[in-house]
Amino acid sequence: MKQNSQLSDVLHVLLHMAEGEGPATSEALAAAMQTNPVVLRRLMGGLRDAGFVVSAKGHGGGWVLSCDMDRITLGDVYQALGAPPLVSLGFREDQPTCLVAQAVNDALAGAAQEAEALLLKRFGAVTLATLSNDFHHRMAQHKALGHAGHHHLQEHTHENH
Repeated sequence: MKQNSQLSDVLHVLLHMAEGEGPATSEALAAAMQTNPVVLRRLMGGLRDAGFVVSAKGHGGGWVLSCDMDRITLGDVYQALGAPPLVSLGFREDQPTCLVAQAVNDALAGAAQEAEALLLKRFGAVTLATLSNDFHHRMAQHKALGHAGHHHLQEHTHENH
């Protein structure tokens, strides 16, 4: 089963936007996510509707953050993406008549609900500013060890990390 990486992808892109100079095009952001610009625009639409980003058309246009990073939590971004499932446990049967299956389903569903509640609580405690500060701390350590600096979004590949 393929894992849903939308939250991770969008957080990655938002941090690149925060670090970048000026608007970032859908094409550049999509390249960073290794996806199609249409997919990127659909994901960014929820963030725009939530008031976290704005886009400008035309030459020099693109996506920019529209509010302070310390106001946006991981939970906010998660909600703006449509609150995709966090825990994906499947049931042998959705509406079992078997009493054993009912007991199994109830135990698994209860555990999944508790796990999601904990994740959402933690998501609410972490802001984009927290992630940015962590990035800058890591960058300082990276430079102190004599490694090259942060690659710009246009040069972004997974090998650069």
